[in-house]
Amino acid sequence: MNIGAASDASGVSQRMIRHYEKIGLVPAPARRGSYRDYADPDVHRLRFIANARDLGFPIEEIRTLLGLWSDRSRSSSEVKMLAQARADELGRKAAALEDMRSTLLELVNRCHGDDRPDCPILRRMEA
Repeated sequence: MNIGAASDASGVSQRMIRHYEKIGLVPAPARRGSYRDYADPDVHRLRFIANARDLGFPIEEIRTLLGLWSDRSRSSSEVKMLAQARADELGRKAAALEDMRSTLLELVNRCHGDDRPDCPILRRMEA
């Protein structure tokens, strides 16, 4: 199938498919003339990458996961360790985002939002 069909089948944009090829996450497909020719395993690999990205894994960890996925002698503990570390990092980021949100809501509640120039939101940012 061509890159458009591979994009449709995998849910990965053509631009990202080319990027993944360029950085070596996806091997360069066979060529038919000037067209890339993707096979079902290529599409399966692209879906794997897309799913890993959706779970918050960065490219280098996806590279590691792809290696583990293709290694049938690997133990699941390696995969679990990577996933746990990613979940922990996402938890830290979620807590930081919630702190920012709480601060903003507190400032919004303290702001009169009227014609006066006094604004606790701006005061907080200049502090």
